Amino acid sequence: MFWKDYPQNIRVRLVTSFFNRAVSSAVMPFMALFFAQEMNKVWAGIFLVLTVFISFFVNLIGGYLSDRYPRKSMLVVTSSISALMFLTMTISLLPEENIIWLFSFAYVVFIVSSSLGRPAMNAIIIDSTTPENRKLVYSIDYWLVNLSMAIGAALGGFLYSNHQILLFTLLTITSSVLPISYSIWLIDAYTNRLEKRINNVLLDLVQNYKLAIQDTPFLKVVIGTTFIVAAEFSLNNYVGVRLSETFNSVTIGDFQLTGVRMLSLLNIENMILVVSLTFLVNRITDQFSKQKVLLFGLLIYGIGYATVTSANFLFILIFFNFISTIGELVYSPVLNTLQSNMIPADKRGSYSALSNTSYTGADLLARSSIIIGAYINPSMMSVYIGLIVLIGILLIYSGLFVKSYVSKNKKKLTFPFNNG
Repeated sequence: MFWKDYPQNIRVRLVTSFFNRAVSSAVMPFMALFFAQEMNKVWAGIFLVLTVFISFFVNLIGGYLSDRYPRKSMLVVTSSISALMFLTMTISLLPEENIIWLFSFAYVVFIVSSSLGRPAMNAIIIDSTTPENRKLVYSIDYWLVNLSMAIGAALGGFLYSNHQILLFTLLTITSSVLPISYSIWLIDAYTNRLEKRINNVLLDLVQNYKLAIQDTPFLKVVIGTTFIVAAEFSLNNYVGVRLSETFNSVTIGDFQLTGVRMLSLLNIENMILVVSLTFLVNRITDQFSKQKVLLFGLLIYGIGYATVTSANFLFILIFFNFISTIGELVYSPVLNTLQSNMIPADKRGSYSALSNTSYTGADLLARSSIIIGAYINPSMMSVYIGLIVLIGILLIYSGLFVKSYVSKNKKKLTFPFNNG
């Protein structure tokens, strides 16, 4: 499948996402560290947890609105607000003493605007793909996202400490391009709008999600993904703060590898491995059943992140970060494809919003780990991460496979996932 063969919306998504993430990933992984340094760890943890709750509820509203109103319009408005908030954050860093209250306010508004727009973009992507090409599109998107994040991680690691204003200026510029790009090139061909069932908007929203939540298999996958992704998100939350405090700096020539730079190195390693191995791993895993591939990937992913949570030596961190990344490469495309295939065509915005709660829930768990980690030792944090990954595996497996397996035994039908 060549670039010109991709639907226009997919090309818009891939290009805009690449440039936006390249700059944002140079800044956003350091937010926990930024607020911890400006205030303190407990304040940072509480503040970031509150933003996750805000994101959770706003995301649900965004999903409902994206099924009822033009998705393109929502993206243009929300991305414009996000660009304005990045400008505000940049301005708040200009004085010698950062205006932390202004930065915090702009950050919260950015969380609101991005959460409102995310379900609309996800729904447009599903609208623009078919079950036949969806896995390929997700793989390409996954690859490009990680390439852009590798570039961003490199920028952040070497520029964050001394050039914050430059980084936020770049982020402001790139985010300002998004609403322009959406206005010119994005096509919103979806016409099957969700009809309002109840006159009261709030009750109509609740009723809409009540139907989605009653889809038990999908709900299990959503909750399970929350636990799984929390392990990865903890790298830039608890692990980042821990490394900045306890990692013994390593000197290589004139270069000093500090805890902050160690965090960047782990992110860079993750991104480079994804960029280098995504398509190779996909070709290998295509030879096996999705069930086996998913379980194997999730298991080694959990082992890797549980170890990285408490490890404090350079080579152990690098090796088990490698293990966790390989696990992510194995399970992620399969999980994304199977989950998307579960979404009804007439509720893509709402289901996408419900699916996005996996990431807000994972953010909540990961950011609360900063608070938990302030009271228990790193070894127990490894146990904690291992347990939540195990819970996630059981829920995802149950949602995707158990119901189908039972149906096969009852109806003597062929199990749909055994052939990969």
